[in-house]
Amino acid sequence: MTRNIFTGKVLTLNIDTVTLPNGVTIDLEMVRHPGAAAVVPLKDSETVVLIRQFRHAAGGFIYEIPAGKLDRGEDPLHCAARELEEEIGYIPGRLERLTSILTAPGFTDEVIHIYKATDMTPGRQRLDRDEVLEILEIPLKEAIRMIGGGLIRDAKTIVGLQLVRGEK
Repeated sequence: MTRNIFTGKVLTLNIDTVTLPNGVTIDLEMVRHPGAAAVVPLKDSETVVLIRQFRHAAGGFIYEIPAGKLDRGEDPLHCAARELEEEIGYIPGRLERLTSILTAPGFTDEVIHIYKATDMTPGRQRLDRDEVLEILEIPLKEAIRMIGGGLIRDAKTIVGLQLVRGEK
């Protein structure tokens, strides 16, 4: 049984009554999310384009790869291309799927589909009102060092950058 608590523009909060595999029945607070797509944009084989974006929940600015919520029925590949242009102003010549990750499976069904963008050409940046960010082009090796140094803490960004580094 599912009881809706709240429905917003980004997520839905439900209380699900669930019988676990061990036979115990419990109520679980579940955050339902439509999913997202994220992109590791490579300017060239050695340079990644990151954003430094304000995130209220994180307490300030954090380093990230471009990403955004899937629209209803939207293909993650299309979302990745859309978000890349909207956030950093590039159109991908090629998008390659890297992986899909569960963000916090203990309480949400959100899945983020992660892609690598190459052969990018200039497009037009179109930020939403709530997007406050700056664009940074940095060596991929430096981005990996930023992970180890604790400067990059965003999970989708860490996964994407590590997967791209592993391809080298």
